[in-house]
Amino acid sequence: MKSALALLVAFLLLAMPRADAAPFVPSGQPAENLTASIVTFQPGTLYWQRFGHNALLLREASSGRAVTFNYGIFDFGAPDFFLNFARGYMTYRVVPNTLENDLRHYQTEHRWALEQHLNLDARQVGRLRDFLEWNVQPENADYRYDYFLSNCSTRVRDALDYAIGGQLKPQLQARLTSMSYRKEATRLISPDSLLMAGMDLALGPTSDLPIDLWQQSFAPLALMQALRTSTVTDAGGRTLALVGHENRLLAGARGDPPDRAPDLRLQFLLAGITMAAILLGLAKFRAVGSVRWLFMLIATFIALLCGLGGLILAALWGLSEHWAGWRNENLLLVNPLCLLLVPALLMYPRLRWRPSLFTRRVALAVLVLAALSLLVRDIPGLKQQNLHWAYLLIPIHAAIALVFLRAKKPDDEL
Repeated sequence: MKSALALLVAFLLLAMPRADAAPFVPSGQPAENLTASIVTFQPGTLYWQRFGHNALLLREASSGRAVTFNYGIFDFGAPDFFLNFARGYMTYRVVPNTLENDLRHYQTEHRWALEQHLNLDARQVGRLRDFLEWNVQPENADYRYDYFLSNCSTRVRDALDYAIGGQLKPQLQARLTSMSYRKEATRLISPDSLLMAGMDLALGPTSDLPIDLWQQSFAPLALMQALRTSTVTDAGGRTLALVGHENRLLAGARGDPPDRAPDLRLQFLLAGITMAAILLGLAKFRAVGSVRWLFMLIATFIALLCGLGGLILAALWGLSEHWAGWRNENLLLVNPLCLLLVPALLMYPRLRWRPSLFTRRVALAVLVLAALSLLVRDIPGLKQQNLHWAYLLIPIHAAIALVFLRAKKPDDEL
């Protein structure tokens, strides 16, 4: 009979030199003295904590010793971490820990912890034990990370599904939600408004497809809620609630994420119209030197922001494995062509400023492509949820284009 004390040996194994990955071979031995749970931890305040965390827990019934198995562990100091992050080629790992150590850590961050005791028979717990003991071996601990498909929560979900013979996946796949990857991700990250805006801008149309409960369980809190209404069949053929009971391990002192991300359409429309009015107002009084400089600073900042942002979106699509950012229609709004306007804008403080024919055509092209983002929304499969970005940026692009078109260069030099 294996005990939780034996599982703690996995800590020592992590410090040993790594060998080639070994195939998983279950022992087939039931775990008569172990119980299994899932522990969910409240989202924290740092950006990588906003989605929350969960872990599998094996507890020795006789002694109470408990070991958690934490997926989604990363190291900022790993070789080329930030380069791999940008490429979308990230390697994370599973690490065992004592429950006491985990709780001590999360208590210092004032985050609640909830344990869900699972109604698994000894055979099912044995399968879970065998898989986890194999998975934490140094040669098996690393895995390719994906925000939505392979993170701390999906790995916990998949291990549980394996342990109960694939009973969980069809239950959750059969339950459609009103959410998408974008809605769920921006909801959880919304307390950090700038980060939410950046994430929303970077996500492409794939992230707007409806998702089922299996897919939504990439978020630990969504998995926690899904398990409450799931069932499991034991060796005797009885159908039981998958979660036998729950108990709060830590009370926590922070608020939970909102039910949904804020609707930004009205705010962005007002902001876009206001900024367009400011630019046009400044252009009207360009005879004043200080006004010209102010217009130049604002318009150049916008052009740089849109142009550089567009290059990042293009790189996410063409140079990275961040699949959720591919085919991003926001490239029509945050356009790399805006960088071509910067040299002309920098010359705006000159009293006799006249943009060339080329730059006027670029300004017009930026506006036309931005307006095109409204039309592609009607093409099947391309309806990206980015109307708020169109409301924000189309008025601004229109104002800049109008300023360029009004200031014609007599000889239309390039």
